This record gives sequence, structure tokens and C-alpha cells, in this order.
Amino acid sequence: MKAGITLGGLIVHEWIARSGGSENVLQAMSETFPASDIYCLWNDAPQRFSGRPVRESLLAKTPLRKSKATALPFMPAVWRSVSLESYDWTLVSSHLFAHHVGKAKNRGHAKIFAYVHTPARYIWVPELDKRGESAATRLISPLFQKLDRKRASEGTVFAANSNFIRQRIQDTWQQDAIVIYPPVAVTRLQSHHDWSTVLSDSESTILSALPEEYILGASRFVEYKQLESVITAGESANLPVVLAGAGPAEDFLRKMAQEASVPVHFVISPSDALLYALIQQAQVFVFPPVEDFGILPVESMALGTPVVVNAVGGAVESVSALEGGAAVARFHGREIAEAIHAASGKDMNKAKSRAQIFSEESFSRNLQNWMKV
Repeated sequence: MKAGITLGGLIVHEWIARSGGSENVLQAMSETFPASDIYCLWNDAPQRFSGRPVRESLLAKTPLRKSKATALPFMPAVWRSVSLESYDWTLVSSHLFAHHVGKAKNRGHAKIFAYVHTPARYIWVPELDKRGESAATRLISPLFQKLDRKRASEGTVFAANSNFIRQRIQDTWQQDAIVIYPPVAVTRLQSHHDWSTVLSDSESTILSALPEEYILGASRFVEYKQLESVITAGESANLPVVLAGAGPAEDFLRKMAQEASVPVHFVISPSDALLYALIQQAQVFVFPPVEDFGILPVESMALGTPVVVNAVGGAVESVSALEGGAAVARFHGREIAEAIHAASGKDMNKAKSRAQIFSEESFSRNLQNWMKV
């Protein structure tokens, strides 16, 4: 680069989906650095970054974009082929192999910052991700682990989205990282004192039909979110349950609901406003999965509703920081019943005021301070 010339930055993301926590991080990164280009394997939400240069890899022109598992063996080479010579710095949003980005010949001279949602779960911690349990994945995982560890040692500067993931980075890659918590839309969440006042008539009808007291579980209806544990928690505490979301596990959850000893209500695909109103009306938000961080518990506490989370994973960090709930090892029996009772009695005013430490504005400041670009 010629002296005195400042080139732009490049933001790299695995693939852009229509929704998702990592996509929200990418959105916040792009707003922090509005002049940067964006590069991904493929983009399934072109409207999300309209007006911005978003480049796709060669994989986007192949049928492989429809199957992440099939495309996976090709990803390291694709990331390695990306030239970074036209950029001052590269900021990576990584949960698989995006942190491999950059040709070997110029990678050592580039400023590469990787924000790590997690090292690839189905390669490093397959017990937490069903995709890692297939015979094919188990066979190739040692090869990918060796390659992944090698690429991580090539001078990239790492940030983790929680202390839980910082430790995983240390265990898997033998690299250190600072912790920058992901952005939560705290300002927007707290822009309405009562979200039920902004609902449509049909949404108000849904909300008014629910019990006066209930515990809430909300997420995609997929196996690893463990929403069945919200039902067992409700049974243990003798409280009705509301499950909000959508996904392939709906039939399984409805079957459990029919056999439950407490009423279980479903709210399918709620709007943001309805979800926030459901949270505000809930006695406790129950969050069973082992997550890398966990956005929903922070959203719940920012809205003034206490949470009960898994004692393993990143979610316990926000609960501890905001003093907004409890953590348990089991979501059935006396332990969860006592945790729900203890959480429901908390004064949430302090948690609501402290929630700004997880805000989008805080994320942007921390990102810039880390990168110093």
C-alpha cells in the first residue's frame, strides 16, 4: 500500500441467512463500518444489505449453496483463495471457517480481526450439535481440526462473544481472545413501556387469551433448543407454559403438551412486538439450551422479566452481570421449581438499567476499541 493512502475495510461472514443471531452481528458490524465491503460464501437475504457491495464466492453459483453439509469440505479452500490486498483490514464474523480467509502469501501482512461466535460446533463439540454425529463428519473431523487449528495460529486477532466461547477458543485453537458481547437491541426494546399497546387487534386477542400467570419459552422449534424442558419446568413449578416460535419440532412439542400436567399454549411465529409483549407478561422466561451467548435472556431482562437459564454456556454470564434471574443444571423437579420461584421475586429495575452494557451502541464502541482502525 502506498504511503498516505487509506484503503477500505472488508467484513467477512460465513453465509448470509434471512435471520439469525450471527446475521444481527453482521448488521451491527456493517453499521459500525458503513464504508466497508461485505464478502460471504452466498447471500440468501440480498435485501438486507441493499446499496452495499456484497460479494459472493464461487460456491454461490453452484447447487452446494443449498446444502451446507455438502459444501463444507470445499469451504476452507474457498476462504483461502480470497485476496485481501485491496483492504487495510478485514473483520470476520466466524462460526465455521470464515476466519481462514486470505491467501497465504499476503495473510501475514494483513490486519485480520475475527469475531468468533464459536469454533465449529459439529467439528469441535459434536455432543452439542447433531450435525457432528454422522459417520462422515466423525471421519473427517480430525483432519478439519488440524487444519482449523493451523489457520487460527496465523496471526489473526480474536474476540469471543462470551467467556464460555473464549475458553472454547483456548481449548480448541490454543489462542487467546478478548470478550465482546454481541449486540442486543436494548434501546428498541425499552422504547415502549408496554408492548401490548402497539399490537394489532389479532395479536391482542392472542395475548388476552393466555393465562394471567405463565412461564415462557421462545426460540426456533428445533431439538437443541430443548423447549420440552420448558414444559417439564412448568410441570415442576405447577405453572402454565407458553411456547413461542416455529420449526420442525412443533409436532413433538405438541405431543408433549397434550400429555403435560399443566396447560401448554403455542404462539406460532410471533411478530417482534408480540414476542416482546409475551415476555413482558410472563412470570419468568425459561431458557434451557447450552448456548454460546444467548440473546433472548438479555432481551427478557431488558424488558423487565427475570430468566432461568442453563448453568452451562454463555447465557449464565448475562444473568450474572444483570442479576436478573437464576441458573440451573436441571429443568425438572425441585431445583427448577425453586429457581422459578426465586427468579419471579426479583426486582428487575436494576437489570433493566444495566442492560445497556449489552446494547448495540456498546457493541459498536467495543468493536472499534478492539480493532483501533
